[in-house]
Amino acid sequence: MTGAEAARHDDGTGPDIRTTGFGSSNRRAGAAGGHHTRAGMNASAAAGGLYASIAASLAVRRSDVILEAGPRQLTGGQVASQVERFASALVSLGVEKGDRVAVQTGKSVDQALLYLASLRIGAVYVPLNPAYLAEEITYFLGDAEPRLFVCDPAREAASRRIAAAAGSRVATLGDAGDGSLLDTVAQSSGAAPPTSLTGADLAAIVYTSGTTGRSKGAMITHGNLWSNARALISTWQISASDVLLHALPLFHIHGLFVALNTLLLAGGRVRLLPSFDPQAVLAGFARATLFMGVPTYYMRLLAAPNLDRSSTAAIRLFICGSAPLLPQTMADFESRTGHQVLERYGMSECGIICSNPVHGMRIPGTVGQPLPGVELRIVTDTGVPVVKGAPGVIEVRGPSVFSGYWRMPGKTAGEFRSDGFFVTGDIGREDEYGYIHIVGRSKDMIISGGLNVYPKEIELMLDTLPGVAESAVIGLPHPDFGEAVVAVVCRSRASPPPSAEALLAESRQRLAAFKAPKAIFIVDELPRNTMGKVQKAELRQRYSATFGAG
Repeated sequence: MTGAEAARHDDGTGPDIRTTGFGSSNRRAGAAGGHHTRAGMNASAAAGGLYASIAASLAVRRSDVILEAGPRQLTGGQVASQVERFASALVSLGVEKGDRVAVQTGKSVDQALLYLASLRIGAVYVPLNPAYLAEEITYFLGDAEPRLFVCDPAREAASRRIAAAAGSRVATLGDAGDGSLLDTVAQSSGAAPPTSLTGADLAAIVYTSGTTGRSKGAMITHGNLWSNARALISTWQISASDVLLHALPLFHIHGLFVALNTLLLAGGRVRLLPSFDPQAVLAGFARATLFMGVPTYYMRLLAAPNLDRSSTAAIRLFICGSAPLLPQTMADFESRTGHQVLERYGMSECGIICSNPVHGMRIPGTVGQPLPGVELRIVTDTGVPVVKGAPGVIEVRGPSVFSGYWRMPGKTAGEFRSDGFFVTGDIGREDEYGYIHIVGRSKDMIISGGLNVYPKEIELMLDTLPGVAESAVIGLPHPDFGEAVVAVVCRSRASPPPSAEALLAESRQRLAAFKAPKAIFIVDELPRNTMGKVQKAELRQRYSATFGAG
């Protein structure tokens, strides 16, 4: 196959529950949105809504810089004032409590203010990736039916045509301080009317990747966001003295909820970078105490010759999530900087679920223990608890778990057990220390010859072999086995490239025959989404005809 070295091999040849760890119109969210009654669990949390709690923190830091990007710096008082002006602008554009505000813009201070303003008036914020094209935006607007769609000025003409079909109004916001929304903000009264909110009110709709079909809108409440941020502040010991170097995008829960909500609620300072650039990040470390990233960020930082103990001396905590961090990457980063990266586990529907500790044992390859308030159990496909140490489906329950899928009551009902546990679809196991290991996704599990194969186990083995930088294991149609185990290996640039035949032979020495790959492809890089997750669906499509069964 073009661009890849390939080799093939054919042969003839499953109770534990953990509770806590360390320590109207159809545009209104309550109508056609199918707001699930599970939101009542958070009714008493975040009284007044999430922003009311953030505003209290801003008031304490009224004279201190809280939010900055380049030369632009806003104190707590200025952030609060600007949020009121943005909120007033939204109201003047017809946005009311429960209306959706869809946003597809570049990263900026103004984008962050727009998000906070949406929370302030009880609108439902719908973040959209700037990389989405017209066909994708047509689906999202048609499904969410936002009252307002905020886009980049360069996309205004095309966006108006799409928004008209969804009955949405359009405003523009550029990352250079331009756009019609800012004109409206400049003309606003500066004070939005009061809004009555509880923790049960919707704060956001976050669309999942949709790799298994139609994208689903996860409905996130104010209580969900508030409770998860409070748990993270406690677990990661975040305080007003922390400064976060923010290189993540603001259209994803990692940069928007995990990073921004947590620091603002704690009264910390957020230094926004427009995007991830290794040298800009390295330069920014000297004036920060926290850094949150995805595995790709850490791999690219390791490629920078000036990454060392001196350049990272001011950082107290490096955090990684959104995709698994390779143990070798963690070891290399610790060797170069003296810092062991803290791994955590979460998803759009639940926020952060587990985390390794700030102080205490961090085990490479694990995501630590459940956060305070999170109940986690590992069960079979039918919900029966597995023996401790055995792999099974991770299910969670707690105040950060979302209230359901937007306008998909059937899908919502199918993803929750009768006792309120959410079926994550992730496969995990618990070790003797109570730490959770993520084995993979249930949809990625391979059934070869009637036997279950968990890709993560094979990937961990392949990643230790010479010449292998990273691997992705998938199942492909096979005329004999039903599915065959196939590995796609990214070659290391720091050592001679491996041969597919040698990797196959080593796999047969280390793995049971039914687990050993039947084919291995060697590539220069693996396909990833914007948050660094390997896109296995793309790999399955690319190599679907390998065994003539696709």
